[in-house]
Amino acid sequence: MISKGQRINDRYEIICSIGEGGMANVYLAYDTILGRRVAVKVLRGDLAEDEKFVRRFQREAISASSLSHPNIVEVYDVGEDDGKYFIVMEYVEGKTLKQLIKKRGALTLPEVQDIMLQLTSAIAKAHESYIIHRDIKPQNVIILENGRVKIMDFGIAAQLNSNELTQTNSVMGTVYYLPPEQANGVTATIQSDIYSLGILMYELVVGKVPFKGDSPVEVAIKQLKEPIPHLTEANPDIPQSIENVILKSCAKNPKNRYESALEMHNDLKTVLDKDRFNEARVVYEYPESNFDDDLEIKETRSEKNEIKEEKKKEKKLNKLVIILSTIAAILVFALLFIFFIYPKFISKPSIKVPDVSNMTVEKAETTLEKKGFDVANKTKKQYSDDVKKDRVIVTDPEAGRTIKKGSKITLTISKGSKKIKIEDYTNKNYYEIKAKLEALGLKVETETKDIDGESGAEENIILSQDVKAGEKLDKGDVITLTIPNIYATYPDFAKEGYTLVDVKNFCTENGLSLDVTYQEDTSKENGTIIYQNMMAGTKVSKGASVKITVVKNEPKKEEVKEQTTETEENR
Repeated sequence: MISKGQRINDRYEIICSIGEGGMANVYLAYDTILGRRVAVKVLRGDLAEDEKFVRRFQREAISASSLSHPNIVEVYDVGEDDGKYFIVMEYVEGKTLKQLIKKRGALTLPEVQDIMLQLTSAIAKAHESYIIHRDIKPQNVIILENGRVKIMDFGIAAQLNSNELTQTNSVMGTVYYLPPEQANGVTATIQSDIYSLGILMYELVVGKVPFKGDSPVEVAIKQLKEPIPHLTEANPDIPQSIENVILKSCAKNPKNRYESALEMHNDLKTVLDKDRFNEARVVYEYPESNFDDDLEIKETRSEKNEIKEEKKKEKKLNKLVIILSTIAAILVFALLFIFFIYPKFISKPSIKVPDVSNMTVEKAETTLEKKGFDVANKTKKQYSDDVKKDRVIVTDPEAGRTIKKGSKITLTISKGSKKIKIEDYTNKNYYEIKAKLEALGLKVETETKDIDGESGAEENIILSQDVKAGEKLDKGDVITLTIPNIYATYPDFAKEGYTLVDVKNFCTENGLSLDVTYQEDTSKENGTIIYQNMMAGTKVSKGASVKITVVKNEPKKEEVKEQTTETEENR
């Protein structure tokens, strides 16, 4: 684990840990160069020792950094620092899709369609760049307060092997979404990502995954052998169009799946059209069993090519190793002489460094000089909550070390306790103040206060604080900042006689997006609003999506004829 305040690559200052996984640990950090908060993912120690995995990790992470899409968490930086391999990503505040499912269970069908359209758009963009995700699951999907979906970990997920499938804790979250071909040891393809998207969509619709078991192996076998359960068993009211998308995504044979994520995306666009609700159930063109022979042959050829390339590299390395070994042997003899033989002729006696902590500088210098040490003129200074000002905190080398008589000792002197003076943060940006206070060592807690959008309050602007300006806090103390939750009250557009222009103005004033659908209804006048996606009185926050249906009738033939006649008479 990496501790708070530690810097990665002398640039990213760790604020706190925000997640631990089977492949890596994730930290919230502050980019000291660009002045922004970022998420830093550090590769797990045992994986960092696997040279082949590290090479692929770095190569594919660099490829992922080229992806730019509103539904993909952006990768800023990739590197290595003192044996720690890391990726720096955009920091996104929100809940994972897994947390949302645990809280709510099955989502509404419009919500499922919206989420899946965003995900398939992101995956299609990645596939265009020849990047396969390999680990699509709700734990890797973040949903923001405004409904936007962000997917992370593109192209850097590790493939499972037979040994890992026995490790329940480390891979159980992945195996629920594992395509049959990967469970069978074949390399992931574009169709593998599509299978995982289908399993995720099933979970959104039903509220649970289709295949469960007591171990990863048991679940993997079900992925290989068992067909996807009928959605109607969970909910008989699910339209056939929804089930067809899942059936086509979750086919055992990759040939029966969508050819691309874009094809799946386009199919999802109309999945809730009423004329598709009772469409025919999907029938697979290719067999769903005994289809993996070709895949195994391709995999074997791929492995042979990799082995040939590795052997070529080994031959080149062997020549280099012989040359370097000769040089190393000469250097070893030289170093043995310098460090073990020569010092015996010039060595001084070794003595322990005394403990001079909490002493005055004058007393510490006297004590050290009596022992035979040379005290450096230049001292270090730092804040300390335990040692009084102008007294010694520690020495370098530290107390208890056995070193040569006459060695130079550097003192670190206390500057006293560092108290943090609180200012008036009201009417300032919450994120800027939060990052500033956390960098000083304070813990920042957040409270929200519902504010009507007509009040003129601004988003993320601090309303109040529980510690008064001028008071002083110690590191680790808590300060609570209150920010507004700006909302608008959703009216009944139909009953209150809203026109389309009125609705547009309402959305603009309250920072909402508007999605208008037109429908013919000869019993009502053009422009009548006959549907809205939220009940009247609902509080909606900025960024929410407003969906309405407006009557739009084609003019009758008689009306068209009368209009034509009037035009001719006017001429």
